[in-house]
Parts: sequence; C-alpha cells; structure tokens
Amino acid sequence: MLGIVLYDKHKTDVRSTGDVLGVSCAKFQWRLEDEGIQISPAPRLEVGPAGANKEITVKPRPSQELLSLTLNSQQRMENILAGLCGTSPEDPLPVWVHGSVGHCFNQLTLNVIPHAILAVVSACFLGTPRSGSRVPCRPGWACRIAASFILAGLFLADTIPATISQQDLGPVYLEALANGTATLTWLTHGLALLMLFRSVQGSTRGPATLALLTVLPLPSFVITLVWYCQSGMAWSPAHPAASSRFAILCLQLASLFVYVISYLLPTTDRQDFLSINHSWQEDRLISEPGIPVPDQHGVAEDGESWLSRFFYVWMNPLMKRGYQWKLNQPQDVYVLPRKLQAARVCDQFYACWKKAALHQVEEETVSLTSPIIAGGDGSSNAPDSSHHAQEAVRLISVLHVAFGLRFYSLGLLKLAGSLLGFSGPLLLNLLVNFMESQQEPLSHGVLYALGLFAGSFLGALLRNQFSYEVNKVTLMVRAAIISAIYRKALRVGSTSLTRFTVGEIVNFMSTDTNRLVNFCLSFHEVWSLPFQFAITLYLLYQQVGVAFLGGLALALLLVPINKVIANRIMMNNKEMLKHKDTRVKLMTEFLCGIRVIKFYAWEKHFSTRINACRDKELQKLRAIKYLDALCVYLWAALPVVVSITIFITYVLLGHQLTATKVFTALALVGMLILPLNSFPWVLNGTLEAKVSLDRIQRFLELMDQDLEAYYALDSPSGTATAVEMQCAAFSWAPVEEESTRQPLSTGTVQLHIGNLSVRKGMLLGVVGKVGSGKSSLLAAITGELIKQGGRVYVCDLEQGFGLATQEPWIQFTTVRENILFGREYDARLYKEVVEACALSEDLNILPAGDQTEVGENGVTLSGGQKARIALARAIYQEKELYLLDDPLAAVDADVANHLMQKCILGVLKHKTRILCTHRTEFLEKADALLLIDNGRIVKTGTPADILPLVEAFPKCKDMDKRRKDKAPDEQGQEEAVETEAEESTQNNHLIHREEEKKEGAVAFQVYKAYWLAVGSCLALSILFSLLLMQASRNISDWWLSHWISSISQTANSSVMICSASPPSPELLLFSVVGLVSPIQALDTTPVPSNSSLDVNFYLIVYGSIAGANSLFTILRAFLFAYGTIRAATVIHNQLLQRALKATVTFFDTTPTGRILNRFSSDLYCVDDSLPFILNIFLANMYGLLGMLVIITYGLPWIGLVLLPLGALYFSIQRYYRRTSRELKRLYSVTLSPIYTHFSETLSGLSSIRAMRATQRFELENQLRLEQNQRCLFASNTAMQWLDIRLQMIGVAVVTAIAGIAIIQHQKQLGNPGLVGLALSYALSVTNLLSGLISSFTLTETMMVSVERTEEYTTDIPTEPQDKLVQVAADWPSQGLVEFQQVVLAYRVGLPNALDGVNFTVYPGEKVGIVGRTGSGKSTLFLALFRMLELKSGRILLDGVDSQLVGLEELRSRLAIIPQDPFLFSGSIRENLDPQGKRTDAELHEVLEQCHLRDAITQMGGLDSELGERGKSLSVGQRQLVCLARALLTQAKVLCIDEATASVDQKTDQLLQQTIRQRFADKTVLTIAHRLNTILDSDRVLVMQAGKVAELDSPARLSQKDGSLFQRLLHSGQQ
Repeated sequence: MLGIVLYDKHKTDVRSTGDVLGVSCAKFQWRLEDEGIQISPAPRLEVGPAGANKEITVKPRPSQELLSLTLNSQQRMENILAGLCGTSPEDPLPVWVHGSVGHCFNQLTLNVIPHAILAVVSACFLGTPRSGSRVPCRPGWACRIAASFILAGLFLADTIPATISQQDLGPVYLEALANGTATLTWLTHGLALLMLFRSVQGSTRGPATLALLTVLPLPSFVITLVWYCQSGMAWSPAHPAASSRFAILCLQLASLFVYVISYLLPTTDRQDFLSINHSWQEDRLISEPGIPVPDQHGVAEDGESWLSRFFYVWMNPLMKRGYQWKLNQPQDVYVLPRKLQAARVCDQFYACWKKAALHQVEEETVSLTSPIIAGGDGSSNAPDSSHHAQEAVRLISVLHVAFGLRFYSLGLLKLAGSLLGFSGPLLLNLLVNFMESQQEPLSHGVLYALGLFAGSFLGALLRNQFSYEVNKVTLMVRAAIISAIYRKALRVGSTSLTRFTVGEIVNFMSTDTNRLVNFCLSFHEVWSLPFQFAITLYLLYQQVGVAFLGGLALALLLVPINKVIANRIMMNNKEMLKHKDTRVKLMTEFLCGIRVIKFYAWEKHFSTRINACRDKELQKLRAIKYLDALCVYLWAALPVVVSITIFITYVLLGHQLTATKVFTALALVGMLILPLNSFPWVLNGTLEAKVSLDRIQRFLELMDQDLEAYYALDSPSGTATAVEMQCAAFSWAPVEEESTRQPLSTGTVQLHIGNLSVRKGMLLGVVGKVGSGKSSLLAAITGELIKQGGRVYVCDLEQGFGLATQEPWIQFTTVRENILFGREYDARLYKEVVEACALSEDLNILPAGDQTEVGENGVTLSGGQKARIALARAIYQEKELYLLDDPLAAVDADVANHLMQKCILGVLKHKTRILCTHRTEFLEKADALLLIDNGRIVKTGTPADILPLVEAFPKCKDMDKRRKDKAPDEQGQEEAVETEAEESTQNNHLIHREEEKKEGAVAFQVYKAYWLAVGSCLALSILFSLLLMQASRNISDWWLSHWISSISQTANSSVMICSASPPSPELLLFSVVGLVSPIQALDTTPVPSNSSLDVNFYLIVYGSIAGANSLFTILRAFLFAYGTIRAATVIHNQLLQRALKATVTFFDTTPTGRILNRFSSDLYCVDDSLPFILNIFLANMYGLLGMLVIITYGLPWIGLVLLPLGALYFSIQRYYRRTSRELKRLYSVTLSPIYTHFSETLSGLSSIRAMRATQRFELENQLRLEQNQRCLFASNTAMQWLDIRLQMIGVAVVTAIAGIAIIQHQKQLGNPGLVGLALSYALSVTNLLSGLISSFTLTETMMVSVERTEEYTTDIPTEPQDKLVQVAADWPSQGLVEFQQVVLAYRVGLPNALDGVNFTVYPGEKVGIVGRTGSGKSTLFLALFRMLELKSGRILLDGVDSQLVGLEELRSRLAIIPQDPFLFSGSIRENLDPQGKRTDAELHEVLEQCHLRDAITQMGGLDSELGERGKSLSVGQRQLVCLARALLTQAKVLCIDEATASVDQKTDQLLQQTIRQRFADKTVLTIAHRLNTILDSDRVLVMQAGKVAELDSPARLSQKDGSLFQRLLHSGQQ
C-alpha cells in the first residue's frame, strides 16, 4: 500500500454549505473542523470495501502488493558505491583494510553522516526569534561562532589539494563529497549560533545537544590523523598535497578543540536568565494590563531546543496543569510565541497594506484613501477623495505579501512528508521479499528494517511539523483579518456602514474568517491530491496497462450518481430544517403560554401538534440517513468493483493474471479512490472561502470617514467661534445612491444649514418637531453625515466632542468604567460628575454601587439611569464642546430640573453646549435657540422670541405644574422598579437556578439511557453486524496473504530454483528499466502451468469474501441509521411528555431559553451529530481490534511490545483528553468577548469616534483577540503534542514487527505472507489511534446532549397524574365553590401566599375579588385550578374535593379568562376550539356575542391565520377572543382575571354586558383592578396578606367606616 493521505483538513458539512461538487455523501468527510479537531495531520488511510461508512476504515494490503526493488537495481547501487570508493563491486564498503579502518567507510559513515546530522539539527535553529532586550553577551559565543566559520573555510581549502593529488588519497568524488558536506554543515552551524546568540539563549550556553553533535565527526579526524602518522605521509616533501592536507587536518582539530573549550566556559546563572526573560516579556508590544506574566507560564516555544520543538516537550507543564484541573482562566495558558502575537502580526499586516495602497496610488497617479489605513485620526492624506471612484487594495494580495512566503514554503514539508509516506509500503515489500528468498544476506534485512524505522519516523516528524506550522500561519491570518475588520469598522463612514446590519458585520468576523482560515488548511491539498492521483494512475498503468481505463471509467461514473444522492440529501435537509423551525416555534409558543394552556387543559392538543411536526421532521431525517447509508455503501463497494472490473478487462485483453499483479492492483485502486473522494470537499471549501473573501472585501472597500476633507481648518471669524457652518448641505446617503431614487423620495433626511455660528461658552438650544433634523444637525457637527457642499469649522478638532446621544449607549462593564470611559480615575471630578447627573441615589440602590456590572446595552438599568450615565460619561471626558441630544427625555421633571441646574448650567457652564430637547420649559435659560423644521433652520433668536412659536400651550407655568404633579408618581414608579430589581437580585438564588455544568467525564448512566433508547436488541445487532463487517474485511486480507504464501511456495519448488533468477517482470515497477520498457514484454516469462487455475480459485474465494463484506456493510449502515433514528424518536417523546406534565413552578423558575435549548440544539445533536461521530468511533474501535488480532496472529511475539505500548497509549490519551477539554472550554469562553465587544463597538460608533477613543478600542480588541489566540494556539498545539506521541507509538510498533520478523526469519520460523500482512496493518496504526481518541472525545462531548435531555426526563417535578374519584359528566352541575382552611405556598421556604382562607360562593353568585398587589387574589385561582398543590385545607366543588379529581377533568370543567390574553399561531377556529368539538354555527354565534364577528369576517373568516401570539389582532380583540373561549366551555364556574390596560372603556362595558347576559345562571369570580366593574356584583371578597379580610355586598362595605374596601374605593377615585 503506497502511503495514502486521507484528506481530512476541510471537513465541512455538506448540508449547511450548499451544493457539493460531485462526489461523496453528505457527511462522509468528518465534520470535525467545527469542533476544531483534526484527526492526525495526514492519516495514511485508505477507504476500502465497506470503507467510508462515515468513518475512516483502514484498509491494509498484504505484503507483496507493491513490487520489490529487483536484484538488478541492488547491483546498480553496489556499482555506484564501488565507483565512489574505488573498490570492487563484491564488497563496495569494506570496514577493515590492511589493519586499519577502511578509508571509504571512514569518510562515508564517520564523516559525512555525522556532519549531515549536525547540519540538519543546526538548520532547526535558524528561525530562532531575536530577543527584544539587549542580552549581556558571553565570551564563549564569539569563539564558537568564529571557530565554526574557520572550520567551514578549512574544509573548503582542503578540497583543493584533494583534487590535485588525485592518485594519493582515494577517489576525488569521495573527498569532494566529504569536504562539501562538512563546509555546508559548519556554515549552517555558524549561522545557527549567530541566531541563538541574538535570541534569549544568548545568556546561556545554548542547547547542549547542539554542542554534543559537534563532537560527532571527531573519531573520523582521529582515525585519519593516525593513518597519516602510520603511512609516513604526514610531512614527506615527496607528497606536498598530502602534507598540506595533514596541516589542514591539524588546524581543523585545533579549531574543534577551541570550540569545545569555549563551550565549557562559565555561564551566567539561571536566575539572571529568568530576570532577562522577564524584562523581555515586559516590553512586549502589548503587555496585558494588570496581568504580570508569571515566569512559570513563560512564552510558548520561543528559545526552546530543537528536540523540545519537535516533540513539544515545552507543552508538558501545560498538559500537566490541565490534567490536575488547574487550567481555569486564560492567564494559565502560555503567552503566544513572539511571532504570533497579535500586535506584531497586525503591524506586519498593516505595513504590507500601506505598501500595497501606496503602490496603487502610484499606478493611478490619483491619490485615494485606502480602505483601512488612514491617518492617525481616521483621515487620509487625500485632497477630496470622496469624489474619486475608489480602487481598493485586494485583501488576498495583502495576505499573500504578508504571510505568503512562509505559507507556500510549507508545501515542501508537505511534499517530503507525502513522499516519505510512500516509502513505508515499498520497504515493506522489500522486507517480505527478503523473508521469502533464502539467499539475501542478513545485512539487507537489517537495512530494510532500519529504513522502515527511519522512513516512518521522519515522515511522522515532517507531517506533524507541517500541521503545526500551518496552524501557526492560520493563527496569523486569523488575527490579521479580525483586526482588519475591526479597524475598518472604526474608520468607515456611518452612512456607508448602513449597507450592512450589525449581525452581518459580526458574521464577517466569525463565520467568514473561519472559512478563510479553513481554506488555509486545505490549500496544500489542492495540489497534493491531484499529484497523488497522477502517481497512482501511472503506477496502475505500469501494472495492468490499458486495462486500468475500465476501472477508472467506473470510478468516474460514480461521481454523477453521488452528485444526485448528495443533492437529494441537501433537499431533504432543507425540508427537515423547515420542520424543525416550525416545531421549535410551536414549542416557544407552548412555553410562553404554559400557564394558560394548563388552565384550559390543552396539553394534549399541543402535544399532537408538536408531534405532527416532529414526525415530518423525522421522516426527512430518515430519508437523509438512508441516503447517507447508501452513499457510504457505494464508496465502500467501489474499490472491489473497480478492481474486479480491471481484472476482467485485463484477462479479456488476453493477458495472464498473477498473484503479484492482483495485490498491486488492489493496493493502487484503494489509493485511487481516496483523492477522488476528498477532492470535492477541497473544491467546496475553496469556493466557500472565495465567497467569504468577496464578502469581506466588499466591506473593506466601504468609504472611510475623511475628516480633513470634511472640516475647514481655519476659523473665519476670530478665535471666539466654537462651531461655524456656511452654506453647508448634508445627507445621510451618498450622492450616487440618491440619484437612483425617485426625485421626491423622503427616504433620506437632507440638512441645509445656510449660516450658523456658535460662540465659545454659549448654550444653544435646538427645538423642532419629531423628525425635523435636530439629531442630524449634531451628526453633521461630529462628521457622521456626508457633506455635499459648503464649509464646516469646529475648533479643537483633535480633542473631540462630549456627546450624549438620544438613545444612550452603555457598555457591558461596570457603571464606573462606563463613566470613566478609559480615562484615569479622579475622585474629585468623579464625585462632582455623579452629583451633577443625579446618580448618587441610584448608585446607592445598585447592589455593588458603581462597581455593579451593567448588562448588554444596559439592560439592568432603567431608561432614565441609562441616559444619565451616558451624560455623566460625556461630562467626565472634559471636552470643550458638548452635544447633548435630549438627555432630559427619559427622566421625570424633578430629575430633569436637577440636570439642567447642576449639570448643563452648573458643571458645564463655561463650555460650549448645544442642547436638543422637546422639553421647552427648560430652554428659557439658553443663550440662543434654533428652530429647525424639515432640515432647515427656520428661525434663530432668543428664547423669548422662539418659545411661543413652539409651545402648543403658551401657559407655561400651568404645564409645569401638571408635570410636577406627575413627577412624584413617576419617581415612585422608578423606585418601584428599583426595589423590585433589588429584591430580585437578593432572591436570585431562589428564582432562576443557575444551569448546572457537569464536570469531568460523562456518567455511565447516560450511555445506558442511549442504549435503551435505541433498544437492546437493535443495539446488539448493530454491534454484531459491525463485528461481521470487520471480520470479513480482515479475513479477505488474510486470504490474500495466504494466496501469496502458497504461490511463493509453489514458485520456489517449481521455477525459481536457480539462485540468480532473472527478475520477474511484475517486479520491474520501481526499477528504471521497468518504467521505460514496453508493456508487451511483460507476458514473455514462463508461468507455472497450474497458475491460472489457482488464480481463478483464489479470485473466486476472494470475491465471495468481499461480497459478504459488502453485504454486512450495507446491513450495518442501514441498521445503524434505523437505530439512531429510533433513539431520536424515543428521546424526543420522553422529553416532550415530561415537559407537558411539569408543574407551573418549574416553568417559573427555569428560563424559557434553557428549556428550548433542550428541544432545539440538544435534540439536533441527538438526531444528527451524535450518530455521525458515534459511527466513526465504533468503526475506529473495531478497526483497532481487528488490527491487533491480525498482528498478534501473524507475530505472537509482538505481544511483548504491545502491552507496554498499550499502557502508554492509555495514559497519554487520559492526559490529553482532560487538558484538551479545558483548553476548548477556555477557547470558547474567550471567544464570545471578542464578538460582544465588536457588536457593542458597532452600536456605539458615533460616541466612540466623537470622543476620540478609537485607538483605545482597537487596542482592547487586540487584547481580547490575543487572549483568544493564546487558548486556540494551546489547543491546537495540544493536538500536535498528542499526534507526535501517537506517531511514535506507531513507529515503535512498525520497527518492533520488522525486528521480530527478521529474528524469526533467521530462526526459519516466519511466514512471509503473514508478516507482510501484520506490517501493512501496523503502518496505519497511528491514524487509528488518533482517530480513536478524537472520535471518543467528540462522542463524549455529544453525549452531553443526551445527558441534558436525560436530566429533564428524570429530574423535572411533575403534576400528580392520578385520579381517585370518578365524577359525573355534567359535574359541577350547580357551581358551589367552598374554600376550607386553605394554606398554600409557592415554593418551599417562601411565606404562605394563602394563609387559612375560608369562604363559600353559592351557585349562580357573582363575587368580585379585590385587594392590593400581592394580597393573594390571583393565587386563589391557581389553587382552584390546582396549578399549585395545597399545603393543607381543601377546596370543594359541588361538595367534591378537587384534589381527588383528575387534573384534566377538573380544569376542563372550569372556565377562565386569563389576565394576559394568550393566542397561538394557527387559525381562529383552532384558537377558539382546539379540540374541534363545536360546529361553525356555534362559533359564529359566540363571536357575534363578543362583538368580533365583523373584525374576523374582514380577516377572512374562521380559517384565517393569526400570526405569532395573535399578532394580527389588537390587544383588546385578543382579550375578546379569550372571552369567546370561555363562553364556549359552558362551564358552571367562570373565573375572570381582569385585564386593565388593554381594553378601552367602551369595549370594557360591552364585555361586562356580555358576561352578565351569558353567565346569568353561573357562578362568576372576578378579580378586579378597576373597582367600578364589580360594584354591581352580589358580594365582594377583600383579600389582605393571604387572608380573607372582608366579605359582604359592595353597598354595605362602602358604607362601613374604616373598611378596606372603602379605602380602596377612595384611592381609586382620586
């Protein structure tokens, strides 16, 4: 099997990413990139029969499937050696000649090889980054660097006498080779030392390994020296060349000696070094504020030795911390290496951007602003750029210049790694051939084994380094793009920013950037896959000639079929997501109206609706899963079908099949399938990246704010002017956009300011009606509008403005941070500002004073508080010019007065102030007023002139008085809000329980739950079919190896007896002659006569095994699909049933979002992601087991090696899984701040820019990005850390097998076929191991969803479902309601809401219930409907205890009109009568009585749809629909919870009238908020603190002095 590189980089999910080009089933590729998992850098795997069952199955091929290097090529090699050394071909490299070491052996093994090793290791250090600070130098370094360069010179000099004295000292080529290698080595070494000396290592001795390696060539020097002395050539005048070479040799030894001595000189102590290191970290470009960098965490990777870099030894402390649960915050992770730090990367990127921009300017000769880089304040150095068409810099070209070289050069690593991947199978073949032939010397076997070791070892290192380096480049690209987008958002003009929504722009930063980064990972696949494909095709052509075209045609035929399947999958997926959305929407409605649904006992109706949606969704899911299974099966069967097609074609062409042909062809076909399979994914990813790139490019091409062109720099009328505008015209939309609109469009506000001049220090009031352009005027002053002409002058531009916008912008941080806004804390000023803005009281109320965190957009504050904090922020900035956009609107009169006196006319009295407001009474103190209408200044003048024009009621004082009356009430409201908020924060632990996050591994219970959901029988049969599939696959491989062995035995006995048999033509593949010689010559060799029969027999058996395998595969694929769908069905049903029966308390204490999450994302996981990953995990596990069985069967002794390796594997994966989990968590924790900060910035752009804080915000973004990159880098590196360790386990297994095989061969024990089989399996062990870990980790992650659904199906409190008495069909027939000593509390630990309530309501009586808020009015209804269970006492209906009646019966026999009208989306008929029990006539009659008939006929009758929550009706109409429902129930007892705000007086009277008429003979209980509605009821029940205070007729109670009812009446009438 040639090395097969499975493309696993761009694992996308076809379903979400649009059309797949060509092949492969929807999710064959691993969708793991989203989780950031990479399954080993480039697994050499192959998708074999039954492969690709959405997993990667490793398909080993038996021993001689590829051809051995023939004897003849070996002879050639020996001839080359002999030519180089000038020896005889029989013994080209003699170790011992004439009593001393052979010169050739000495030069090649003791001189060239050590030098080469030293060169490679030194080269590793060439990239060591410089240290920032000056490191104190040590004298040793200078000597060592000098010695290195001198040695390089000496070796170069040595070449001259060597070429002159050709005859004396061995052949010229050998000397040239030795000296050339040495010269290069010492040059590289010297340069590496220079780099190290300038890095952090400069203060130490540098890496010890490097110094040790320099001593390696010493033995060779000594041997040569001894040889000179013995031969007497040292100082003989007869041999001048020899003498000079001897002299050079002595100098070389001396230099080496100096080198060693200078290394041993004393060094600065470690403590010193640490302090240097520390100071270096301090001066990093971005030092984290307030976080000193602790020494022990250090900087990742920089200054590490090569060994530590290759094997990530520097990661060990971090892995250990993760294992001990010590990774709790981002600061626990290493600081990024110097080159990756965000500030550095961005500087490099922007430098390239500037260059590109300048370059373009030169080309165009017109100066243009570049989209990102502008002058310090966001201006550009262009005269008036807005009029030029802007030719933008391409993002891709800048990325190419900035990171291109580093990125493309990694291709070399990739190439070397891939080629080394090919070496394994070749050497494996040679080894098997060696075991078959008894003639080859032992040394060859050892060489092959060593080659296997070296090839797999180096290949592993290179591939690992490739992944690691690519990850580093992607980090750089990510940092560059994210900060470029952020920077652009800060610079771009607000007017052009409106083309994108905030969501879109945040998406650029998240989704689009991720796609680009993923493309970086898959870029190298774009060239390497076709390269592999081509090589494989060529090799196949070498094997079977033209016959391969038949198979290839078949493989390509599958592409369109797959395309069709993939399209079907995508269509189904779209449909499925639609149904899923509908279901989640229904669930949302259900959860929002849960109380009402329980009152009406409609749970059954909703559950059938939800289940109907779920069934449709599952139907589509089933289609998807089965199509997937089919698709997977096609890929699995492909290799078998293709190879059989090739064999048939080959035989039909008249050729003869042989065993070796069969193997080689099979191996090669397996390799062909792979590039075919993964290429569509790569293309898909490339196209996606292209789309994302264009989207980001469009954003970066937006016009920037150009302040220099906007403002005039010189003030016309003296220094006293603060702001001046002349003939200025502004608009919100750019010119070119306006011309495309209709001429009379009112879409954009135009602003024309003829002449406006504001003196320094004046207070200018701006008044005008809504939409007249007041805010636009302020925007024009700050430069947020587009200036179309005229001039604008503002003094002290650099300083910026104090801006308080109309909709206050609050950051997600503490109140104090909001006010400081990045300035130093000055206690005196701060206190003054807080006082002036009337914030002192508010700060005292807040739980943590000014250290209270404000939610996003200030959600935890009232509107007035937000406005005042925004104002305080503006004032604290101490600017000269203040623009205040109606800060008085959101506050009540007293506070407004305070703000005006203390703040605008107080703290700010010496500043220039422009105040826009509607509250004209405050403008009497202004110096001047502007009246604006329709974007023009209508009039300017003193307040006395202008105010009368504005005020509708000139009676100013009167209005003031009305305001003042209203004020205390408003304040009361605000206080009420405050105290409520305060209570809720204190009771927080009572109300919303925090969502628990389970730590550590997933419990066994969860796996058991999933197993039961699938069903034990089904689960067992799935596992069994998997077993059969794996077994049949392994048996087919074993059969091939058996075939080989039998053939080689017959061959040995029949034809190949002569010792030096001519090379058999099938093996010519890798010899040069074979590649050139024509194919026809292949059939000339004599073949054993029984061969054709044999081949047929073996092929038939092989074919039937493969057929069985294919059958088991399809069985398993469909069983698995069926099983997981069944599990999804069961889990959803359990979850829904449980949610329907949950108590109201549960819904009150759990946020809706949390419950919805279970029904949306967790269920999606169970439906889709979990089966996908679980499938991969199971396949990997079985694959590993099969492999172990085969290996131990082939070589029992390997058990000795496997046991310790197994233990090692177990400990490594445990270590890794824990740390990786923590790092992933940290990554996601640090990711959201980037996005929240970004969307916050976008919403507050005008304030940030006006107050000139853009640079600070950019820096903050960089810090957040840096934190996130740190965690991402650590997480990626942890993966590489694991990978290299697993690769090494793989290398150990391969080497062990090879070694054991050779020993067995010497003892004549081995069976070559089995050894080949074991080895070909072992070559893929690494990928299986890493696949197993990552798929297991992911399965665990996905299982968390099952855990969360399981938690809800077991832990939710449910309502009692039992019914103890059977009641009559017309119960309650009279409507007698009795409360007897009822005690009830909402939750354990809360005070009683009803405390011993006693009263009786007689049949047909109308009772009004009144009382202050919280007196327990509504609780009476909850108790009656058994929404809450009683602590003690009982409630009787017609003498039956309600607790004994079934809940559904009880609730359906009572009617209620709830306070908040609940309607769900659906037709009006469904809303009135969900169970469908009534006729249309009845429904129409009811609507008529509720005065709704006309409205509903207008909408389109009973079947017209109501929007979400009844959007299409007004609130009053909704209330009427609820009344209609109650009328329909015809219950004897009606409860009305009166809705106050939603119905106007007239409708209210109608309602009352209808209720009186329709419910004349029924018992009616009404909770009243407006007392006039219950004055005509029979009796009134007054509640107080959960007890019955008064119960009598309204007339008596109102007369009775001091009664509660009387007091309520009076307060109501006021």
